[in-house]
Amino acid sequence: MKTLAGVALAATLFAGAAQAQNKLQVGCTATTDCASAMVAVDEGIFKKHGLDVEMTLIGINSNIPAAILSGSIQIGGPTSTVFLQAVDGGLDLVAVAGASVMNANSNANITAFVRNGITIKEPKDFVGKKVGAPGLGAFLHVLFVKWLVEKGVDPKGVNFVEVTFPTMADIIKSGGVDAVLTAEPFVTRMTNAGLGSIGARYAAELNRTEPIIFYAASRDWAEKNPDVIRKFRAAIAEAAPIVNDDREKSAASIAKFTKQSIELVKASAPNKSEPVLKAEQLAWWIDIMASQKMLQSKVDLNKVMLK
Repeated sequence: MKTLAGVALAATLFAGAAQAQNKLQVGCTATTDCASAMVAVDEGIFKKHGLDVEMTLIGINSNIPAAILSGSIQIGGPTSTVFLQAVDGGLDLVAVAGASVMNANSNANITAFVRNGITIKEPKDFVGKKVGAPGLGAFLHVLFVKWLVEKGVDPKGVNFVEVTFPTMADIIKSGGVDAVLTAEPFVTRMTNAGLGSIGARYAAELNRTEPIIFYAASRDWAEKNPDVIRKFRAAIAEAAPIVNDDREKSAASIAKFTKQSIELVKASAPNKSEPVLKAEQLAWWIDIMASQKMLQSKVDLNKVMLK
């Protein structure tokens, strides 16, 4: 009887450990880029694949690598630039699945939004202005700097500060910054509130198709949990078509996570979800970041892509 009881206890403990192992915290900022994870939660796709996933809202994208390594989240959605900078700085992170990529629709949704009282007629007008970015070194910031350089403007003449997406409207209204680098649905929200106007659609002018955000984890955790990674990838692959093709479901999930109204979210399509991530897709980002002196070494893309 004692033996049977011991076996039963061991089985219970093992089951509990397995259950705990399959419980995940996934962290993203308040954008549409992690919509595949949002949909996978709300539509029960993660649960179908044996995962208990909870989404965690992260204010600034550049805080995601630290959140991963601290264990407060197991998987995060850093932008390509934040991820590469973190790896270059010595953080042992790996990419585990794709989240979003640039395309014509998503590029058109990205703007430099300018507050009332500030006039921006051409790129050089941003010189001397205070511009808020949702993470210095993050996607929108690096793209904007690239755009300025292509337009012959020295980005050193622009005063960049960090501003979270949810606080942009208030900071623009108060005059705390002259412009913010933002995207939908925040552009429509601030436009409808009469807070300013679009100063530049810089991503549309760059017209790129590289990854915006992808899902990443610490190498140690990912290598210890290959089955969890496999299930996560399968769930994201199943959720991606819903994000791209089912506006009702994707908008509902995005509104719920970002705490935006459903009407506002529906006003623009979410960024394209692409669950498959390839090393060569990040090569352009490395070249851009190297030109902006954001990297100190040559990042080995094959090493940071989890097989």
